[in-house]
Amino acid sequence: MAASYDAIIIGGGHNGLVCGAYLARAGRKVCVLERRDVIGGAAVSEAVWPGYRVSVASYTMALLQPRIIQELELARHGYAVIRPTPMVHLYGEGRSLVFGDDKQLHAGMSRFSAADAAAYPRYRDHMARLGATVSRMLWEIPPDPAATDLSSRLRLLRFAWRYRNIGEQFYDLYDVLTLSARDFLGRWFQADETIAALGFYVACGGATTTLSAPGSAYVLLRGYVRDHTTSAGPAGFVRGGMGSISEAIAASGQAHGMEVRLGAPVARVDVEAGRATGVTLENGETLRAKCVISNAATKVLFRRLVDPAHVPVEFLARVDRIRDASHAFKVNLAMNRLPVFKDFDAAGAGFDYPTQVRIGPSVDYLEQAYDAARQGGFASRLPLVILTPSKLDATVAPPGKHLISIFGQHAPYRLRDSDWNTGRDRLRDAVFDTLEAHAPGFRDCVDDAQVLAPPDLEERFALPGGHVHHGELSADQIFFRRPVRGAADYRTPIAGLYQCGASVHPGGGVTGVPGHNAARVILASRL
Repeated sequence: MAASYDAIIIGGGHNGLVCGAYLARAGRKVCVLERRDVIGGAAVSEAVWPGYRVSVASYTMALLQPRIIQELELARHGYAVIRPTPMVHLYGEGRSLVFGDDKQLHAGMSRFSAADAAAYPRYRDHMARLGATVSRMLWEIPPDPAATDLSSRLRLLRFAWRYRNIGEQFYDLYDVLTLSARDFLGRWFQADETIAALGFYVACGGATTTLSAPGSAYVLLRGYVRDHTTSAGPAGFVRGGMGSISEAIAASGQAHGMEVRLGAPVARVDVEAGRATGVTLENGETLRAKCVISNAATKVLFRRLVDPAHVPVEFLARVDRIRDASHAFKVNLAMNRLPVFKDFDAAGAGFDYPTQVRIGPSVDYLEQAYDAARQGGFASRLPLVILTPSKLDATVAPPGKHLISIFGQHAPYRLRDSDWNTGRDRLRDAVFDTLEAHAPGFRDCVDDAQVLAPPDLEERFALPGGHVHHGELSADQIFFRRPVRGAADYRTPIAGLYQCGASVHPGGGVTGVPGHNAARVILASRL
């Protein structure tokens, strides 16, 4: 007889675990099925080399919401954040900008433009106010403005009423949804160095966009949607790597009876009379459930796991149109010693080593990297985020060794003149060349390297197009249009089948919010 549950969750990434943990705490019988032999999806720590715990994909805790940390009691289950040293943005030629305290940042910006340094507090306050509004919207169940039934109309009216006092901020939000990041930042700042630093994550934060693209200003808000001052703690490195987040969430759910099965790939979602009734695993085992919840990407769910006969043709067409071609790549390095960044001034910075470094010398540098990828190649010098968690966390590398985690852009999903079998080594060399320019002798510090191009991210983590957010976070693919119109409320056209991953509102990043919101919808359905 098939095992039976209240809820089966496909995928043991952090959002699936969050959803399952909330359902388990509400007394539901939950089973999380993970196809790999390690928990966490893209928020994972793996022993890529003996003695290392490598954050293979997700690389830092910047957005995990305090509410979730506190409600799931993650600290009780091993979650701990180490505050890193301030971010250092490198320009080359002896120039850098340290994102330290207000006084230090003001002094740094003043070297490029006194006017920019004076404008920055006003910009930050403006973005913080917008971020507070967007933060509220993270927790919304997006209404469908096109639905005409009474309950949908009431949900839309209640949503509008909650934001009835938004006032002039409506136009400010419209600006970030429509303007390019370059134009938006240009309203505040003059120096190219300032715009490159403040707009860096537009070009190197996982989105396949550029500072000059209309609507890219929206990405600037992502740094303002988490409150770092609560008792849940600040952003930073997670002790033991990003997998420690997933492990803590899993432990929280398991403490309330949630079952987690590894090495359990799902072959299909079983549907009877228009309703999801369970899943069949690749080994032929059948599991029954009152509802099935997918943490997999929307394209994976509806193009691999669900028989198309159960879904309207137009819905599938919308799914196929999700834009998810990625330029993001990851490089993880086992190091025999720490590299020395020549433009970092320890005495001036006030700390001995930069555990967080960004390379993005100018707006043109960032734009040229995007242009090269758009044309099917990658630049010889690339935008990079370089983190060295082992300087502060001895659990992620063997004694006397170090771990460097690099997130970079832009490398296309498909190369124009070759394939990734040969392109992977060329990408590694471009990354090393970029680093050698800022840290001479860098190559000699490297013992081993893991290079993950977009197709590698796709294969390893089931990310269509290699996109770390399951699809672009742009005006046409957010809120009531995420993942597609008509399915933004975590439900799907199949009764009893829900979504809880980065494909749904509010999208990618290790926030936990999609899982939280999906659990709310499911519990409200009287599961």
